[in-house]
Amino acid sequence: MIEKSKAQKAEKAVKAAKPADAGRFMPNFKRRYLNQVRDKLQKDFNFSSPMEIPRMTKITVSFGCSEDKENKKYMDAAVKELEQITGQHVVRTKAHKSIANFKIRQGQEIGAMVTLRNDNMWYFFERLVSVALPRVRDFRGVKPNAFDGHGNYSLGVTEQIIFPEIDFDKIERISGFNIAFVTTAKNDKEGYALLKELGMPFSK
Repeated sequence: MIEKSKAQKAEKAVKAAKPADAGRFMPNFKRRYLNQVRDKLQKDFNFSSPMEIPRMTKITVSFGCSEDKENKKYMDAAVKELEQITGQHVVRTKAHKSIANFKIRQGQEIGAMVTLRNDNMWYFFERLVSVALPRVRDFRGVKPNAFDGHGNYSLGVTEQIIFPEIDFDKIERISGFNIAFVTTAKNDKEGYALLKELGMPFSK
């Protein structure tokens, strides 16, 4: 009885010592960041602490549909497509106040957004740069000048059909959305280097 108790305690100790994600499949681009990109950025920028090395913290995907504010069918279709693309629940955004010039009422749905973190963020990033963007007609890379001055990057997608999750024969219409990549970079130079090393296909 005593030996069994010791074995149980030892087993618990081993489990407690393992990382939280031990045994789980690690997204390819997360592995690339941990095994290659961090060291490259450390060397290129000569950071004094590992905590200074920039990392991607979240990706926000959003769209607005002000031109169809009265057409619930298009809104519902766009929300469904965004959920198919991101694999995550989408939050609908509403107007905080009425704007008479644009015929927008307070509380009216004007778009939707989803925030991706952790593994969902990495899976989406991989599908975007490895599958979706290469399917853009005459693709020559994404613009490198869409940073915000703080190392965060915005990318506009004009056609949702570049994602394989979307069936062209079942869509209501061609539509696009905005993708924001949020990083811990202190400036655009660091943010650009981070995303480029991760595989973002910036144009030259």
